[in-house]
Amino acid sequence: MNGLIMAGQLLLGLSILVILHELGHFLAARAFGIKVEKFYLFFDAWGFKLVSFKIGDTEYGIGWLPLGGYVKISGMIDESMDVEQMALPPQPWEFRSKPAWQRLIVMLGGIIVNIIVGIFIFWMLTFKYGETYIANDQLVNGVHPGIVGQQMGLQNGDKILAINGQKVVRFEEIITSKVLLGSPKLTISREGKAIDLTVPESVLDSISKHSMDEFIEPRVIAKEISSVNGPMGEKTGWLAKLKQSIFGKPEKVQTPAYDAGVKEGDSVISINGKPVRFIDDFTTAVQASAGKTIVLKVKRDRNELILNPKVSNEGTIGIYITRDKLPTRHIDYTFFESFGVGTTKGWTTFADNGKGIWKMITGKVSARNISSPIGIAKVYGAEFDWFNFWRLTGLISMALAFMNLLPIPALDGGHVVFLVIEMIKGKPLGDKFMERAQVVGFVILLSLMVFAFGNDILKIFNK
Repeated sequence: MNGLIMAGQLLLGLSILVILHELGHFLAARAFGIKVEKFYLFFDAWGFKLVSFKIGDTEYGIGWLPLGGYVKISGMIDESMDVEQMALPPQPWEFRSKPAWQRLIVMLGGIIVNIIVGIFIFWMLTFKYGETYIANDQLVNGVHPGIVGQQMGLQNGDKILAINGQKVVRFEEIITSKVLLGSPKLTISREGKAIDLTVPESVLDSISKHSMDEFIEPRVIAKEISSVNGPMGEKTGWLAKLKQSIFGKPEKVQTPAYDAGVKEGDSVISINGKPVRFIDDFTTAVQASAGKTIVLKVKRDRNELILNPKVSNEGTIGIYITRDKLPTRHIDYTFFESFGVGTTKGWTTFADNGKGIWKMITGKVSARNISSPIGIAKVYGAEFDWFNFWRLTGLISMALAFMNLLPIPALDGGHVVFLVIEMIKGKPLGDKFMERAQVVGFVILLSLMVFAFGNDILKIFNK
Protein backbone atom coordinates (compact mmCIF):
# COMPACT_ATOMS: atom_id res chain seq x y z
CA MET A 1 0.00 0.00 0.00
CA ASN A 2 2.83 2.43 0.85
CA GLY A 3 4.39 1.80 -2.55
CA LEU A 4 1.06 2.52 -4.28
CA ILE A 5 0.67 5.83 -2.43
CA MET A 6 4.22 6.87 -3.36
CA ALA A 7 3.73 5.85 -6.99
CA GLY A 8 0.30 7.52 -7.13
CA GLN A 9 1.67 10.85 -5.90
CA LEU A 10 4.58 10.73 -8.33
CA LEU A 11 2.28 9.84 -11.24
CA LEU A 12 -0.13 12.65 -10.38
CA GLY A 13 2.65 15.23 -9.93
CA LEU A 14 4.47 14.28 -13.12
CA SER A 15 1.23 14.09 -15.13
CA ILE A 16 0.35 17.66 -14.13
CA LEU A 17 3.82 18.90 -15.04
CA VAL A 18 4.04 16.98 -18.31
CA ILE A 19 0.63 18.25 -19.48
CA LEU A 20 1.59 21.85 -18.63
CA HIS A 21 5.01 21.47 -20.27
CA GLU A 22 3.52 20.18 -23.50
CA LEU A 23 0.82 22.84 -23.28
CA GLY A 24 3.61 25.42 -23.43
CA HIS A 25 4.81 23.98 -26.75
CA PHE A 26 1.23 23.62 -27.99
CA LEU A 27 0.16 27.21 -27.26
CA ALA A 28 3.35 28.68 -28.72
CA ALA A 29 2.95 26.60 -31.89
CA ARG A 30 -0.70 27.54 -32.33
CA ALA A 31 0.12 31.22 -31.70
CA PHE A 32 2.35 31.15 -34.80
CA GLY A 33 -0.14 29.19 -36.90
CA ILE A 34 1.74 25.89 -36.69
CA LYS A 35 -0.35 22.72 -36.94
CA VAL A 36 -0.14 20.36 -33.92
CA GLU A 37 -1.10 16.83 -34.92
CA LYS A 38 -0.99 15.14 -31.50
CA PHE A 39 -1.09 16.12 -27.81
CA TYR A 40 -0.43 13.09 -25.59
CA LEU A 41 0.11 12.38 -21.93
CA PHE A 42 2.39 9.31 -21.87
CA PHE A 43 3.61 7.68 -25.06
CA ASP A 44 1.40 5.72 -27.45
CA ALA A 45 4.35 3.53 -28.46
CA TRP A 46 3.70 1.21 -31.42
CA GLY A 47 0.28 2.80 -31.84
CA PHE A 48 -1.24 1.55 -28.56
CA LYS A 49 -3.22 4.12 -26.58
CA LEU A 50 -5.60 4.12 -23.60
CA VAL A 51 -7.79 7.06 -24.65
CA SER A 52 -7.89 9.29 -27.71
CA PHE A 53 -10.21 11.84 -29.30
CA LYS A 54 -9.85 14.52 -31.96
CA ILE A 55 -10.72 18.21 -31.83
CA GLY A 56 -9.98 20.15 -34.98
CA ASP A 57 -6.63 19.11 -36.44
CA THR A 58 -5.25 17.77 -33.14
CA GLU A 59 -5.59 14.29 -31.68
CA TYR A 60 -5.58 14.30 -27.87
CA GLY A 61 -4.97 11.16 -25.83
CA ILE A 62 -3.30 9.14 -23.12
CA GLY A 63 -0.71 6.56 -24.10
CA TRP A 64 0.16 3.37 -22.26
CA LEU A 65 3.86 4.05 -21.59
CA PRO A 66 4.17 6.45 -18.58
CA LEU A 67 7.52 8.02 -19.47
CA GLY A 68 6.41 11.59 -20.07
CA GLY A 69 4.35 12.97 -22.93
CA TYR A 70 4.65 14.81 -26.22
CA VAL A 71 3.11 17.06 -28.81
CA LYS A 72 3.67 16.14 -32.47
CA ILE A 73 4.27 19.39 -34.28
CA SER A 74 3.79 19.23 -38.04
CA GLY A 75 6.96 19.60 -40.09
CA MET A 76 9.41 18.98 -37.27
CA ILE A 77 11.96 16.21 -36.78
CA ASP A 78 11.20 15.01 -33.25
CA GLU A 79 10.64 11.78 -31.33
CA SER A 80 8.07 10.66 -33.92
CA MET A 81 10.88 10.45 -36.56
CA ASP A 82 8.29 11.15 -39.28
CA VAL A 83 10.76 11.22 -42.19
CA GLU A 84 8.00 10.64 -44.76
CA GLN A 85 6.38 13.97 -43.94
CA MET A 86 9.74 15.71 -44.10
CA ALA A 87 10.31 14.37 -47.63
CA LEU A 88 7.26 16.30 -48.88
CA PRO A 89 7.39 19.98 -49.87
CA PRO A 90 7.14 22.37 -46.87
CA GLN A 91 3.65 23.66 -46.10
CA PRO A 92 2.92 27.14 -44.65
CA TRP A 93 1.44 25.63 -41.44
CA GLU A 94 4.50 23.53 -40.71
CA PHE A 95 7.19 24.16 -38.11
CA ARG A 96 9.99 24.13 -40.71
CA SER A 97 8.30 26.90 -42.70
CA LYS A 98 8.39 29.40 -39.86
CA PRO A 99 11.20 31.88 -39.05
CA ALA A 100 13.91 30.58 -36.73
CA TRP A 101 12.95 33.00 -33.93
CA GLN A 102 9.38 31.65 -33.89
CA ARG A 103 10.60 28.06 -33.81
CA LEU A 104 12.93 28.98 -30.95
CA ILE A 105 10.00 30.32 -28.90
CA VAL A 106 8.03 27.14 -29.61
CA MET A 107 10.91 24.98 -28.34
CA LEU A 108 11.34 27.14 -25.22
CA GLY A 109 7.57 27.12 -24.51
CA GLY A 110 7.59 24.02 -22.31
CA ILE A 111 10.62 25.16 -20.31
CA ILE A 112 9.10 28.61 -19.74
CA VAL A 113 5.84 27.06 -18.52
CA ASN A 114 7.67 24.74 -16.10
CA ILE A 115 9.53 27.73 -14.63
CA ILE A 116 6.30 29.72 -14.27
CA VAL A 117 4.52 26.75 -12.69
CA GLY A 118 7.37 26.13 -10.24
CA ILE A 119 7.47 29.77 -9.14
CA PHE A 120 3.65 29.87 -8.88
CA ILE A 121 3.60 26.77 -6.65
CA PHE A 122 6.26 28.21 -4.30
CA TRP A 123 4.43 31.55 -4.28
CA MET A 124 1.09 29.99 -3.29
CA LEU A 125 2.64 27.69 -0.66
CA THR A 126 4.48 30.63 0.91
CA PHE A 127 1.30 32.72 0.97
CA LYS A 128 -0.85 29.98 2.48
CA TYR A 129 1.59 28.41 4.95
CA GLY A 130 4.25 31.06 5.53
CA GLU A 131 7.63 29.80 6.71
CA THR A 132 8.46 27.91 9.89
CA TYR A 133 12.10 27.33 10.70
CA ILE A 134 14.31 26.12 13.55
CA ALA A 135 15.90 29.09 15.34
CA ASN A 136 19.61 28.26 15.24
CA ASP A 137 20.50 30.65 18.09
CA GLN A 138 18.06 28.80 20.37
CA LEU A 139 19.72 25.38 19.95
CA VAL A 140 21.40 25.57 23.35
CA ASN A 141 22.45 21.92 23.20
CA GLY A 142 24.11 22.31 19.80
CA VAL A 143 24.00 19.61 17.15
CA HIS A 144 24.39 15.86 16.88
CA PRO A 145 26.49 14.79 13.89
CA GLY A 146 25.87 11.43 12.26
CA ILE A 147 28.49 9.38 10.45
CA VAL A 148 28.90 12.02 7.70
CA GLY A 149 29.11 14.91 10.16
CA GLN A 150 31.65 13.09 12.29
CA GLN A 151 33.82 12.40 9.24
CA MET A 152 34.14 16.14 8.63
CA GLY A 153 35.12 16.78 12.25
CA LEU A 154 31.88 17.72 14.01
CA GLN A 155 31.23 16.56 17.57
CA ASN A 156 28.18 16.28 19.82
CA GLY A 157 27.28 19.65 21.29
CA ASP A 158 28.99 21.77 18.62
CA LYS A 159 27.10 24.97 17.81
CA ILE A 160 27.22 26.13 14.22
CA LEU A 161 27.64 29.89 14.12
CA ALA A 162 28.34 30.85 10.52
CA ILE A 163 28.67 29.64 6.92
CA ASN A 164 31.48 31.38 5.06
CA GLY A 165 31.39 34.12 7.70
CA GLN A 166 27.62 34.71 7.43
CA LYS A 167 25.62 34.13 10.61
CA VAL A 168 23.33 31.10 10.53
CA VAL A 169 19.82 32.24 11.47
CA ARG A 170 17.89 29.16 10.36
CA PHE A 171 19.23 25.70 11.18
CA GLU A 172 17.86 24.53 7.82
CA GLU A 173 20.58 26.59 6.08
CA ILE A 174 23.04 23.86 7.08
CA ILE A 175 21.33 21.32 4.83
CA THR A 176 20.89 23.54 1.75
CA SER A 177 22.92 23.61 -1.47
CA LYS A 178 24.99 26.41 0.04
CA VAL A 179 26.61 23.74 2.22
CA LEU A 180 26.04 20.52 0.27
CA LEU A 181 27.24 21.87 -3.09
CA GLY A 182 29.41 24.81 -2.10
CA SER A 183 32.15 23.23 0.06
CA PRO A 184 31.98 26.21 2.47
CA LYS A 185 33.77 26.97 5.72
CA LEU A 186 31.69 26.37 8.85
CA THR A 187 32.45 28.34 11.99
CA ILE A 188 31.47 26.38 15.08
CA SER A 189 31.61 26.95 18.81
CA ARG A 190 33.07 24.06 20.81
CA GLU A 191 33.48 24.46 24.56
CA GLY A 192 33.52 28.24 24.16
CA LYS A 193 36.13 28.27 21.37
CA ALA A 194 35.51 29.21 17.74
CA ILE A 195 36.72 26.58 15.26
CA ASP A 196 36.61 26.57 11.46
CA LEU A 197 35.79 23.40 9.53
CA THR A 198 35.64 23.02 5.76
CA VAL A 199 32.81 20.93 4.31
CA PRO A 200 34.39 18.42 1.88
CA GLU A 201 33.19 18.36 -1.71
CA SER A 202 32.40 14.67 -1.23
CA VAL A 203 29.78 15.42 1.44
CA LEU A 204 26.86 14.89 -0.97
CA ASP A 205 28.22 11.49 -1.97
CA SER A 206 28.52 10.51 1.70
CA ILE A 207 24.96 11.64 2.41
CA SER A 208 23.73 9.68 -0.62
CA LYS A 209 25.46 6.60 0.81
CA HIS A 210 24.34 6.96 4.43
CA SER A 211 21.20 9.24 4.26
CA MET A 212 20.63 12.84 5.35
CA ASP A 213 19.97 11.67 8.93
CA GLU A 214 23.66 10.84 9.17
CA PHE A 215 24.73 14.43 8.42
CA ILE A 216 23.73 16.95 11.12
CA GLU A 217 20.63 17.31 13.26
CA PRO A 218 19.75 19.41 16.31
CA ARG A 219 20.61 17.75 19.60
CA VAL A 220 17.39 17.19 21.53
CA ILE A 221 16.61 15.97 25.02
CA ALA A 222 15.04 12.52 25.39
CA LYS A 223 11.78 12.49 27.33
CA GLU A 224 9.49 9.60 28.25
CA ILE A 225 8.91 6.45 26.20
CA SER A 226 5.78 7.00 24.11
CA SER A 227 5.50 3.54 22.58
CA VAL A 228 6.90 0.09 23.34
CA ASN A 229 6.15 -1.04 19.81
CA GLY A 230 8.70 0.73 17.65
CA PRO A 231 9.46 0.12 13.95
CA MET A 232 10.29 -3.53 14.54
CA GLY A 233 7.16 -4.05 16.61
CA GLU A 234 4.54 -3.68 13.93
CA LYS A 235 3.58 -6.18 11.27
CA THR A 236 3.70 -4.66 7.80
CA GLY A 237 2.84 -7.54 5.44
CA TRP A 238 -0.20 -7.51 3.16
CA LEU A 239 -2.25 -9.62 5.62
CA ALA A 240 -1.43 -7.27 8.50
CA LYS A 241 -2.43 -4.30 6.34
CA LEU A 242 -5.73 -6.01 5.49
CA LYS A 243 -6.47 -6.59 9.19
CA GLN A 244 -5.57 -2.97 9.91
CA SER A 245 -8.05 -1.75 7.27
CA ILE A 246 -10.77 -3.91 8.89
CA PHE A 247 -10.05 -3.42 12.61
CA GLY A 248 -8.42 0.00 12.46
CA LYS A 249 -5.25 -0.83 14.41
CA PRO A 250 -1.84 -2.09 13.30
CA GLU A 251 -1.13 -5.64 14.34
CA LYS A 252 1.68 -5.63 16.91
CA VAL A 253 4.39 -8.14 17.68
CA GLN A 254 6.42 -8.43 20.84
CA THR A 255 9.68 -6.51 20.95
CA PRO A 256 12.78 -6.85 23.15
CA ALA A 257 11.66 -3.84 25.18
CA TYR A 258 8.18 -5.32 25.65
CA ASP A 259 9.59 -8.70 26.66
CA ALA A 260 11.89 -7.03 29.19
CA GLY A 261 9.02 -5.19 30.86
CA VAL A 262 9.49 -1.69 29.46
CA LYS A 263 6.27 0.34 29.57
CA GLU A 264 4.95 3.49 27.99
CA GLY A 265 5.65 6.49 30.22
CA ASP A 266 9.00 5.13 31.46
CA SER A 267 11.96 7.52 31.27
CA VAL A 268 15.37 6.14 30.36
CA ILE A 269 18.05 7.04 32.93
CA SER A 270 21.05 5.09 31.67
CA ILE A 271 22.22 2.23 29.45
CA ASN A 272 25.05 0.00 30.67
CA GLY A 273 25.79 2.59 33.33
CA LYS A 274 26.10 5.51 30.90
CA PRO A 275 23.64 8.38 31.50
CA VAL A 276 21.05 9.06 28.80
CA ARG A 277 20.02 12.70 28.46
CA PHE A 278 19.78 13.17 24.72
CA ILE A 279 18.18 11.06 21.99
CA ASP A 280 21.62 10.42 20.48
CA ASP A 281 22.87 9.09 23.86
CA PHE A 282 20.19 6.42 23.63
CA THR A 283 20.59 5.50 19.95
CA THR A 284 24.38 5.40 20.14
CA ALA A 285 24.40 3.12 23.19
CA VAL A 286 21.76 0.76 21.79
CA GLN A 287 23.35 0.51 18.34
CA ALA A 288 26.73 -0.19 19.91
CA SER A 289 25.19 -3.22 21.67
CA ALA A 290 23.52 -4.81 18.63
CA GLY A 291 22.81 -8.48 19.34
CA LYS A 292 23.66 -8.12 23.05
CA THR A 293 21.68 -7.77 26.26
CA ILE A 294 21.89 -4.32 27.84
CA VAL A 295 21.37 -2.97 31.34
CA LEU A 296 18.55 -0.46 30.95
CA LYS A 297 17.74 1.75 33.94
CA VAL A 298 14.36 3.49 33.71
CA LYS A 299 12.27 5.69 35.97
CA ARG A 300 8.65 4.61 36.43
CA ASP A 301 6.53 6.89 38.57
CA ARG A 302 8.90 7.50 41.51
CA ASN A 303 10.78 4.24 41.23
CA GLU A 304 13.96 3.31 39.35
CA LEU A 305 13.99 -0.10 37.68
CA ILE A 306 16.70 -2.21 36.05
CA LEU A 307 15.56 -4.04 32.91
CA ASN A 308 17.52 -6.25 30.52
CA PRO A 309 16.25 -6.20 26.92
CA LYS A 310 18.28 -7.92 24.21
CA VAL A 311 19.09 -5.55 21.36
CA SER A 312 18.19 -6.79 17.89
CA ASN A 313 20.89 -7.38 15.29
CA GLU A 314 19.72 -4.13 13.63
CA GLY A 315 20.50 -2.16 16.80
CA THR A 316 16.95 -1.52 18.08
CA ILE A 317 14.83 -2.62 21.03
CA GLY A 318 11.45 -1.56 19.64
CA ILE A 319 10.53 1.70 21.38
CA TYR A 320 9.83 5.33 20.53
CA ILE A 321 11.10 8.08 22.81
CA THR A 322 9.39 11.47 22.85
CA ARG A 323 11.72 14.28 21.85
CA ASP A 324 11.87 17.69 23.46
CA LYS A 325 10.35 20.33 21.17
CA LEU A 326 12.70 22.24 18.91
CA PRO A 327 12.68 26.05 19.11
CA THR A 328 10.90 27.30 15.99
CA ARG A 329 9.86 30.66 14.59
CA HIS A 330 7.11 31.36 12.07
CA ILE A 331 6.79 34.11 9.47
CA ASP A 332 3.59 34.96 7.57
CA TYR A 333 3.77 36.87 4.30
CA THR A 334 1.32 39.05 2.41
CA PHE A 335 0.22 38.04 -1.08
CA PHE A 336 2.84 40.20 -2.78
CA GLU A 337 5.60 39.48 -0.25
CA SER A 338 5.02 35.78 -0.93
CA PHE A 339 5.71 36.34 -4.62
CA GLY A 340 9.24 37.55 -3.89
CA VAL A 341 9.95 34.68 -1.52
CA GLY A 342 8.43 32.10 -3.89
CA THR A 343 10.38 33.45 -6.86
CA THR A 344 13.63 33.24 -4.91
CA LYS A 345 12.88 29.64 -3.93
CA GLY A 346 12.10 28.74 -7.52
CA TRP A 347 15.24 30.25 -9.03
CA THR A 348 17.38 28.83 -6.22
CA THR A 349 16.05 25.37 -7.07
CA PHE A 350 16.78 25.96 -10.76
CA ALA A 351 20.34 27.08 -9.96
CA ASP A 352 20.89 24.14 -7.59
CA ASN A 353 20.17 21.73 -10.45
CA GLY A 354 22.84 23.48 -12.48
CA LYS A 355 25.36 23.30 -9.64
CA GLY A 356 24.67 19.61 -9.11
CA ILE A 357 25.05 18.73 -12.80
CA TRP A 358 28.27 20.73 -13.05
CA LYS A 359 29.66 18.95 -9.98
CA MET A 360 28.92 15.62 -11.66
CA ILE A 361 30.49 16.70 -14.96
CA THR A 362 33.66 17.83 -13.19
CA GLY A 363 33.80 14.63 -11.12
CA LYS A 364 33.37 16.37 -7.76
CA VAL A 365 30.06 14.59 -7.12
CA SER A 366 29.31 11.01 -8.09
CA ALA A 367 26.74 10.33 -10.80
CA ARG A 368 25.35 7.79 -8.35
CA ASN A 369 23.28 10.69 -6.98
CA ILE A 370 21.09 10.61 -10.10
CA SER A 371 17.64 9.27 -9.21
CA SER A 372 14.95 7.58 -11.27
CA PRO A 373 11.18 7.79 -10.63
CA ILE A 374 11.75 5.11 -7.95
CA GLY A 375 13.90 7.45 -5.89
CA ILE A 376 11.62 10.43 -6.51
CA ALA A 377 8.54 8.44 -5.42
CA LYS A 378 10.23 7.61 -2.11
CA VAL A 379 10.71 11.34 -1.46
CA TYR A 380 6.95 11.91 -1.85
CA GLY A 381 6.45 9.52 1.06
CA ALA A 382 3.88 6.91 2.03
CA GLU A 383 1.33 9.44 3.33
CA PHE A 384 -0.49 12.01 1.23
CA ASP A 385 0.04 15.56 2.42
CA TRP A 386 -0.96 18.50 0.22
CA PHE A 387 1.88 20.76 1.34
CA ASN A 388 4.51 18.08 0.78
CA PHE A 389 2.94 17.07 -2.54
CA TRP A 390 2.95 20.59 -3.98
CA ARG A 391 6.38 21.44 -2.56
CA LEU A 392 7.94 18.43 -4.27
CA THR A 393 5.95 19.05 -7.45
CA GLY A 394 7.34 22.59 -7.50
CA LEU A 395 10.87 21.26 -7.06
CA ILE A 396 10.37 18.75 -9.88
CA SER A 397 8.90 21.45 -12.14
CA MET A 398 12.09 23.53 -11.82
CA ALA A 399 14.20 20.39 -12.27
CA LEU A 400 12.31 19.48 -15.46
CA ALA A 401 12.84 23.01 -16.76
CA PHE A 402 16.58 22.73 -16.22
CA MET A 403 16.90 19.18 -17.54
CA ASN A 404 14.98 20.07 -20.72
CA LEU A 405 17.34 22.99 -21.26
CA LEU A 406 20.37 20.69 -21.43
CA PRO A 407 21.93 20.66 -24.95
CA ILE A 408 21.10 17.02 -25.62
CA PRO A 409 19.49 16.09 -28.96
CA ALA A 410 15.86 14.94 -28.46
CA LEU A 411 15.48 17.37 -25.55
CA ASP A 412 14.21 20.93 -25.98
CA GLY A 413 17.69 22.20 -25.21
CA GLY A 414 19.13 20.23 -28.13
CA HIS A 415 16.62 21.80 -30.52
CA VAL A 416 17.42 25.24 -29.08
CA VAL A 417 21.14 24.74 -29.78
CA PHE A 418 20.46 23.70 -33.38
CA LEU A 419 18.18 26.71 -33.90
CA VAL A 420 20.80 29.10 -32.51
CA ILE A 421 23.37 27.57 -34.90
CA GLU A 422 20.89 28.02 -37.75
CA MET A 423 20.35 31.67 -36.82
CA ILE A 424 24.12 32.24 -36.80
CA LYS A 425 24.73 30.37 -40.09
CA GLY A 426 21.73 31.85 -41.82
CA LYS A 427 20.44 28.46 -42.99
CA PRO A 428 18.96 25.34 -41.32
CA LEU A 429 20.91 22.19 -40.58
CA GLY A 430 20.23 19.25 -42.91
CA ASP A 431 17.36 16.83 -42.29
CA LYS A 432 19.74 13.85 -42.28
CA PHE A 433 21.85 15.49 -39.59
CA MET A 434 18.76 16.25 -37.49
CA GLU A 435 17.52 12.66 -37.84
CA ARG A 436 20.87 11.25 -36.70
CA ALA A 437 21.04 13.75 -33.87
CA GLN A 438 17.63 12.59 -32.67
CA VAL A 439 18.81 8.97 -32.64
CA VAL A 440 21.93 9.93 -30.68
CA GLY A 441 19.76 11.87 -28.23
CA PHE A 442 17.45 8.88 -27.71
CA VAL A 443 20.42 6.64 -26.98
CA ILE A 444 21.81 9.14 -24.46
CA LEU A 445 18.44 9.54 -22.71
CA LEU A 446 17.81 5.79 -22.64
CA SER A 447 21.27 5.19 -21.20
CA LEU A 448 20.69 7.82 -18.51
CA MET A 449 17.32 6.27 -17.67
CA VAL A 450 18.79 2.78 -17.34
CA PHE A 451 21.62 4.18 -15.22
CA ALA A 452 19.20 6.06 -12.93
CA PHE A 453 16.94 3.02 -12.43
CA GLY A 454 20.02 0.89 -11.77
CA ASN A 455 21.15 3.37 -9.12
CA ASP A 456 17.88 3.18 -7.21
CA ILE A 457 17.55 -0.59 -7.54
CA LEU A 458 21.09 -1.08 -6.22
CA LYS A 459 20.29 1.23 -3.28
CA ILE A 460 17.29 -0.94 -2.41
CA PHE A 461 19.34 -4.17 -2.49
CA ASN A 462 22.21 -2.58 -0.58
CA LYS A 463 19.86 -1.60 2.21
